[in-house]
Amino acid sequence: MEQLNLFGHVAAAFANAPTDGIATTQLYDAVATAAGVDLAKAHAKVPVGTAGALHSPFKRAVRWHQQTLKSMGIVERVADRAGFWKLTKPVTKELDRAADGVRLVAFSTALGIAVWARHEDVFRGLGEPIALCVTSPPYPLRQARAYGNPTEAQYVDFLCEALEPIVAGLVPGGSIVLNVSNDIFEPRSPARSLYIERLTLALHDRLGLSLMGRVPWINYSKPPGPTRWACVDRVQLTSAYEPVLWFTNDPARVRADNRQILQAHTARHQRLIAAGGETRNAIYGDGAYRIRQSAFGNQTAGRLPRNVIERGHSCADTRAYRRAAQALGLPTHGAMQPTDIADFFTRFLSRPDDLVVDPFGGTIRTGLAAERLGRRWIATEWILQYVRGAAELFRQSDGFQMHPALQWATQPKRP
Repeated sequence: MEQLNLFGHVAAAFANAPTDGIATTQLYDAVATAAGVDLAKAHAKVPVGTAGALHSPFKRAVRWHQQTLKSMGIVERVADRAGFWKLTKPVTKELDRAADGVRLVAFSTALGIAVWARHEDVFRGLGEPIALCVTSPPYPLRQARAYGNPTEAQYVDFLCEALEPIVAGLVPGGSIVLNVSNDIFEPRSPARSLYIERLTLALHDRLGLSLMGRVPWINYSKPPGPTRWACVDRVQLTSAYEPVLWFTNDPARVRADNRQILQAHTARHQRLIAAGGETRNAIYGDGAYRIRQSAFGNQTAGRLPRNVIERGHSCADTRAYRRAAQALGLPTHGAMQPTDIADFFTRFLSRPDDLVVDPFGGTIRTGLAAERLGRRWIATEWILQYVRGAAELFRQSDGFQMHPALQWATQPKRP
C-alpha cells in the first residue's frame, strides 16, 4: 500500500508541475514532501546489490513510478531540457486520452474491471468467453463531442474493427447490443443518413452477425431537434428515439430469456385475471387474431415486454456521477446513457457469472448494471477523467479498489 500511495504522489507531482516540465531532482523533493518523508532520509544512500553500490531506495522507487507513468503515456521527456519531464499533451485542455498500448486497471471490484485504455489494446487476445457486449459507441456527429468521434464515412469500418475481437470471443448465441444515433443527416440535407443500414449489413457480411431486433429507445425528454430541419426550416419532426440494435452470432442458440424482463400486468389485465378471463369469443383480421372465453384469466409472473423502451436520459446514477465529478473538479461526460438500458439487456441476454463487456465504457454504466446483476464485466474507456468519475459509482461494491494514478485525473489542468 505504501508503494501505491507513493505512485499517487509521483503522479500528482507531475500534475502540479509547471507546463514546461519538472527536473527529476525537483521531483524527488516534491514527492518526499507530499509523502511526509524527511528530505535527508529521501536522499540517503545505502549499499544495494551484490556489488554494494550506494543508491537511494527512495529515489529508485520514484524513478520506477516515473517510468511506469511514461509507459502509460502520461509523462514524457522534455526534448530540449536534459533531466526534465512533463505531462504528455492531453486530448483537450480538460481531457486526457490513453496512448497506444496503455492498459491501466483504473478500478476494479470482485466482479469486474474498468480499464483506462483503447479498446483494441484490451479485447484483442483477451482469451475469455464473452456472453454479451452492451455499448453506446461515439456517434458520427459533424460537430464532435469533447471525447472525439469518427466521421460518418469512417463509421462502418471503425465499428466493425472495434467489435471484431469481441465477436471472435463470443460464446455461441452470445449477443452484441449497440445504441446508435438516429439523428445523422446527409450533408446540407434534411434526409437522414443510411449509415445504420450500411452498418447492419456490414456486421452481417463481415462479422457473421444476425440481426435479432431493432429496439427504439423512446426518450420524450430529448431536446427538440434536429435544430435546423425541425426548428428552423420546419421540414422534419423532432426526434424522440434512438435505435438499439441487437445482434447474435447464432440465432438458433441465442442466450435470451424474456422471462427475466417480465413487466407488471396492466390494471385491465389484473381485472381480467380476477374475473377469470375474457367472457367473449371474437375474431379479428380475417381470422388472424382470435379471442376465446377465459383467455387471459391465468395468473402469470408478468407480461411480456414490448420491443420498445420508454425512458428519459437522466437517472439516479447520472445525477450521482455528476455530483461526484463536480466535487472532484472533473469535466462530466457529454452523452450519458441511463443505467436502465444496460440493465434491461443484461437481464435479457445474460446469466449470473457471465462476462459482459463494453469497449466504449464512458461512465461505465454497462459495468454498473452487470455489477448489480451478479455478472462479471470488463469495460474500457480511453478518457481518464470519465473513468475516474465513474469510479465513484462503484465505491460500495464488494472488493472495490482504485488505482492511485487516478488521483492525477482530479488535478486542475493548466491553460
